[in-house]
Amino acid sequence: MKPEERIIQLTQELINHNRRYYIEDQPIISDYEFDRLLKELSLLEQAYPHLADPNSPTKRVGGGVTKDFLTKTHRYPMFSLDNSYSLEDIKEWIGRIQKRLSQDPTVSGAEFSYCCELKYDGASVSITYKKGELIEAITRGDGNQGDDITTNVRTIKTVPLKLSAPFPEDFDIRGEVILARSAFNQLNEKRRADGLPEFMNPRNTASGSLKLQDSSEVSKRGLDCFLYGVVSENQLYNSQYELLQKTRSMGFFVPNNSALCHSIEEIQAFISHWDKKRKELDYEIDGIVIKVDRIDLQEKLGFTAKSPRWAIAFKFQAEEVITKLNSVDFQVGRTGAVTPVANLTPVLLGGTIVKRASLHNADQIEKLDLYYGDTVTVEKGGEIIPKITGVKKELRNGNGTKVSFTKACPECGSILERPEGEAAYYCMNHAGCAPQVIGRIQHFASRKAMDIDGIGDETIAQLVNEGVIEDIADLYQLEYKRLIILERMADTSVRNLLEGVDKSKSKPFEKVLFGLGIRMVGETVAKKLVKSFPTIEKLFSADLEALSEIPDIGLKIAESVIAYRNDEKNITLVERLRNAGLQLEKVVNTSVQTESVFTDKKVVVSGVFTSFSREELKSKLEFLGAVNQSSISSKTDYVIAGENMGPSKLQKADSLGIRILSESDFLEMLQS
Repeated sequence: MKPEERIIQLTQELINHNRRYYIEDQPIISDYEFDRLLKELSLLEQAYPHLADPNSPTKRVGGGVTKDFLTKTHRYPMFSLDNSYSLEDIKEWIGRIQKRLSQDPTVSGAEFSYCCELKYDGASVSITYKKGELIEAITRGDGNQGDDITTNVRTIKTVPLKLSAPFPEDFDIRGEVILARSAFNQLNEKRRADGLPEFMNPRNTASGSLKLQDSSEVSKRGLDCFLYGVVSENQLYNSQYELLQKTRSMGFFVPNNSALCHSIEEIQAFISHWDKKRKELDYEIDGIVIKVDRIDLQEKLGFTAKSPRWAIAFKFQAEEVITKLNSVDFQVGRTGAVTPVANLTPVLLGGTIVKRASLHNADQIEKLDLYYGDTVTVEKGGEIIPKITGVKKELRNGNGTKVSFTKACPECGSILERPEGEAAYYCMNHAGCAPQVIGRIQHFASRKAMDIDGIGDETIAQLVNEGVIEDIADLYQLEYKRLIILERMADTSVRNLLEGVDKSKSKPFEKVLFGLGIRMVGETVAKKLVKSFPTIEKLFSADLEALSEIPDIGLKIAESVIAYRNDEKNITLVERLRNAGLQLEKVVNTSVQTESVFTDKKVVVSGVFTSFSREELKSKLEFLGAVNQSSISSKTDYVIAGENMGPSKLQKADSLGIRILSESDFLEMLQS
């Protein structure tokens, strides 16, 4: 292909990818592949300058600007960073800046240090502060102008509305709006319960959340904002490292993971450390940002047309591989939602062999335009769950059959239904579809619900498939003589199972309510419902208005509760649970702890304890005013570590600087 033809082709491809990435939030290639195309175009333009287009993608920052919000011009342009993918690139960059600065007699011979920071994978914003108060927030947009998202940014708890003194009179601070993995997983868990399509990844979810029209919905997303840079008319700080410390003291959320490096060896060690450790973080990073530390040297180095000369980004290799799509299975969950799962030719990804990948729903299959036998790209969503991200259509042989979403339930053959406004298809044969029956009982017996010891998922499936149980109430009718004759059921296992079932009768009302599996009633919602309606009778007799008036409940959840109680089969089921001796009313604790050292502290409990069970410890913490967390994040205040706590959790807590308490430490704090 002639140079002029290749330049035209690359220009159009990059314009299209820019549009998909920045405007539509639907990229179809990786960052690495985009940067490779951009670099090829840049080299061609340098070799044939007479062919370069003034509107080339190499001459601008980012893409266009959406029109849904008021467009505003940045007071100071938001430049992009040059990317590198090897240590050699970093060495060349250091050589260039040292050569440039060596020509300045005021800095000739000076020793240079570099501030290394994590490169957060989110949505860039610029926030203006005057006299210590937030004035406006603008998206990066095309680098010169962006969308005014002030109302939405105000809902982000890690963005201070007023600063702690001392602070500059007037400045802009730059940061990255991100969604933690734990918050992302919680969002998707709720969307699954609501029958809504799952979000694809934290980065796009954070970006999309900033463009929601309703700021109250934004506040529910659990967004964070990590700040990393300040710009103003005057030089406010002597170094980037000092800037990070001072902005943290003003109240900004600045993760304490930066390092001051004095050599290429120290930079390499920092990169290598976080390339291995990044999977342990609760948020996603896609590289390391390296900056000349001294601000006066940054000013001397200046900018190119699109990037600062004094900074560069080292990008980690994307966790993505290519393999073949062999077939698609359709799985039925406990709610009846049918999910497509791709069967792949086994391939190594992120240190594990991947054979299956999520396809999410019918819309995703259609969007990918999948055919059996396709060569597909696979990555780990949030670096955890494998998913198909693209198709190598140029490798098709033309003999494949198009993948279509099934019209019938793969388990019971019932015709699937897709409720209006929802992405998922459902099997409505709730009582006669085995995976739904098994799933509901597994949910009821799970650790977060009734926590029944001695009965795992496989045992439940066996009991359903052999006709021993049909619903959750049947668990309380199990007898030794019926179980002992079953395959893989020895005397000890049967007795443990029956003992676990009997002990579950003492679980509190909110656990039973959550275990019922009412759509959209998760752990938190169950607790709020029980707080307002302390008996099952009061809950099931409440009308739509009374239910929806409960804080954070809303109309949809209220309708779901009413739909459940209006089904006569469910009323009969609950009555059988009552007769079995389960707790269907709240036990009121008359003693109240008004304040303690754990009040409003976020705590993770892990391991085995001698003085109490894990559930008893969590109940005690709730009584003391603490907030129990299921996983460690940067917001965790304490980790209470028992015996046999996993080493990865300990390492994560240690890396985040979270205080780790032993059982004796906890008891001493209570006594003091």
